[in-house]
This record gives sequence, structure tokens and C-alpha cells, in this order.
Amino acid sequence: MSEQKQINFTIVPDEDSHEPRRTYANFCAIAHTPFDFTLTFCEVTPLSAHDVKNAESEGVVRAPVKARIVAPVQFIPNLIAALQEHLRVYSEAYGFAAPQGQTPGAQQGPVH
Repeated sequence: MSEQKQINFTIVPDEDSHEPRRTYANFCAIAHTPFDFTLTFCEVTPLSAHDVKNAESEGVVRAPVKARIVAPVQFIPNLIAALQEHLRVYSEAYGFAAPQGQTPGAQQGPVH
């Protein structure tokens, strides 16, 4: 009978990979299925007069997709906890304060 051995390790990003290291995004659309969450990151830039005219007629502003991440449902609570912890540390370091009664980083109004 074989004995199971527990191995402890930490996963770290491989900085030597050939993928782009950083991509800027200032908007995230979130969708989900019963199995996973899809986070679509976009870059919204200032609108031109033409963009504003199209937005008025269509009611939509199209933003270029910079990255799309699909993650299993089980991963999302850990992602949220990590973001909250990093926002807490950031807030302590740089003095970011959320409006009273609001979670740091939470937005007023609709969340996309």
C-alpha cells in the first residue's frame, strides 16, 4: 500500500513566458454560466464627436477587448478575497478611502 505524501508549494507567474506581460484595461464586463465566470477587459478611451453621435443613436459605446479570462466558479471567491486584500493594503499605503458605508473600491450605480 502506498502512502500519500503532502507537498506544499506556491504558484508564481512565469515571467519568461512569451505572452504579453501587461495589458491596460479600465472597464470589465462580467458574465457567467453555471460552470464559470468570464471577465472581458476593455480599454475605454475618450469619445470623439463621431463616437458620441453613434452612442446617442445606438445607445452603445464599443470598447476594444484587451483580454478575456474564463475562470471556474470555484476560483472566483479567492479572486475576490485577493482583490479585497490588495485594495486594503493599497488604501493603507496611499490613503484611498471609500465613501462612508461603502466597501473600498465598490462603485455606485450599475456594475458591469
